[in-house]
Amino acid sequence: MKKDRATLVWRDIPGLEPTRIEDHWPHKWLGTSNDSVSFRSGNFACVSLAEKKELVAQPTTAQLLKHPLALVALVPKDAALFAAGAIAGAAAKSVTAPLDRIKLLMQTHGLRAGQESAKKSIGFIEAIKLIGKEEGIKGYWKGNLPQVIRIIPYSAVQLFAYETYKKLFRGKDGELSVIGRLAAGACAGMTSTFVTYPLDVLRLRLAVEPGYRTMTEVALNMLREEGVASFYNGLGPSLIGIAPYIAVNFCVFDLVKKSLPEKYQKRTETSLLTALVSATIATVTCYPLDTVRRQMQMKGTPYKTILDAFPGIVAHDGLVGLYRGFVPNALKTLPNSSIRLTTFDSVKRLIAAGEKEFQRIMDENRKKQKQTATE
Repeated sequence: MKKDRATLVWRDIPGLEPTRIEDHWPHKWLGTSNDSVSFRSGNFACVSLAEKKELVAQPTTAQLLKHPLALVALVPKDAALFAAGAIAGAAAKSVTAPLDRIKLLMQTHGLRAGQESAKKSIGFIEAIKLIGKEEGIKGYWKGNLPQVIRIIPYSAVQLFAYETYKKLFRGKDGELSVIGRLAAGACAGMTSTFVTYPLDVLRLRLAVEPGYRTMTEVALNMLREEGVASFYNGLGPSLIGIAPYIAVNFCVFDLVKKSLPEKYQKRTETSLLTALVSATIATVTCYPLDTVRRQMQMKGTPYKTILDAFPGIVAHDGLVGLYRGFVPNALKTLPNSSIRLTTFDSVKRLIAAGEKEFQRIMDENRKKQKQTATE
């Protein structure tokens, strides 16, 4: 059998330095035609590689206790931002709960009355007086607990989904375009809306239907009288509405901010005002879908599809019926955005300060280790 002499090929490995191997390779080795290997003797060759060992400079427990700000750096950044989003969302919802309750009452009053002789619509001031007269101060926060509970899983699902969709929408160069980012945000919004939608329905029923005290009571009654499908009434308008809302919000925010002088673009006040403008424009554009969704969520609603709800609401209340509750909804935008942005900015600064402090301690530890090694 004819044997072919094997060829040994060396390839450079970036960052690694090979040792001298002349003394470790005294004999040649041969490769056969069937890829098996035979040696002339029992000797073998080896390659030794050395790697530079990084100095261990992790802060000690005593150092972390002395500089507690560095502890923030131990929390994963995504987890810290998720927690900030959940807290900011819960705080914003609690502060603006009275306006949200008024908006819901205005949106559903005509359907809730259920009588032709009843007043078809109710104004902003009338809604305030009605809630105070019938339920007292606590009535303005009725249904807020389910909303606060809902915001936590909503934020968690949205964060996870957004990161997943961003990877899917990245271009061949690995970059995410503005359109790709908007698409990722819209898909994430729809995903989180679908997952947490039953909580939103429960919160609406608890807020506007009399006789219920707890979310559990509402849920059991819905299961008994209307079935599981009732938890997803109005899901279509919600999914359709979230995509254009986020798209308009993000596009306007980007365009307005880029049109401003560079020295103003990084200021917190600029982000706050820009977010308010973009949210207002998005709300004006997409608010009718929110009204349709709310009326489809109501018990005994005559609307089964979006195509039924739009002409039905217009026939019952006119075009203005699609914008019932818009004023309190617009008024709650400012404190809602303010709380959310302020919380996020504060947490981001805290995270940055914590990482800086953590790095400073590590640098000090490395310096001490080098000094000890040279002594």
